[in-house]
Amino acid sequence: MSLGDEDGYGSDAGRTSDAYSTIGGTRQTRTRLPDGPAGDAYGPRRPVRNSRSLITFVGVVVLLLGAIAFANMGGDDGSGGKSGSGANDKTGAAPTAATGTKPVTGKTGTIPSGFAHDQQGAESAASNYAVALGSADMFVASSRQAIVQATHDPAVVGKLTTDLDTAYSPSFLKNVGLNEDGSAPSGLTFVSRTVPVGTKVVEHAADSATVEVWCTGLVGMAGEGSTKPVTETWFTISEKLRWTGNDWKIESSSQTEGPTPVSGDNRASSADEIAGAVEGYGGFVYAR
Repeated sequence: MSLGDEDGYGSDAGRTSDAYSTIGGTRQTRTRLPDGPAGDAYGPRRPVRNSRSLITFVGVVVLLLGAIAFANMGGDDGSGGKSGSGANDKTGAAPTAATGTKPVTGKTGTIPSGFAHDQQGAESAASNYAVALGSADMFVASSRQAIVQATHDPAVVGKLTTDLDTAYSPSFLKNVGLNEDGSAPSGLTFVSRTVPVGTKVVEHAADSATVEVWCTGLVGMAGEGSTKPVTETWFTISEKLRWTGNDWKIESSSQTEGPTPVSGDNRASSADEIAGAVEGYGGFVYAR
């Protein structure tokens, strides 16, 4: 898992979600894997709620929460899906469509940088940062530190890095099914991807902005014998951005569940198909 993939923010052999404190605020996943042998791993699923016991850090990043839910699997409180913050509030909403403005050309590692000092630049930064912070590389200490440094205000990097190192403990990685160094066991591929669906600017000033990014994500272990299949999640990330060092950087963020659409009738693919897709399709750089 390196930060070397051109547009995919590294390989997908590891990943996370958070409580912001690491990537996500108070989000919960809504799927529970079926009990039984590995052969049933891609069987029927039903909505559930996960434990929030690990979601206690302040201002962290994006999908650690999803991974925590993936590792702990909570029980169903019967409340069903809820929309993310501001889901029904159309104030500040605008089509997330191409504008003709050229995307950024700069990069910090593999993460886009040098966003425009305006509202559109803030939306592009928030989307790209959500992708990077929701990647599998967040499960590896060295690449995680590089991602945090590239996406966050330098004033919060030190504490955030410490909090994340605590969250991604050897025991947590083991519960997710990874090795202690964050790598996937031989023959398996750990999948963690975030895909922005749309953005909304909640607040915007000359040097600050709050942007909500509605996302879907993939998290799980693909490969023969996996008992934790790759599942989809839906969540909304709220990023408070500050203009610093001639770029937008994250000051703090939070995450809520949903809005979550009704699942379709698509046949679940095999573990090998999922692993092949993850290895064969790179990620995207987002710009409006």
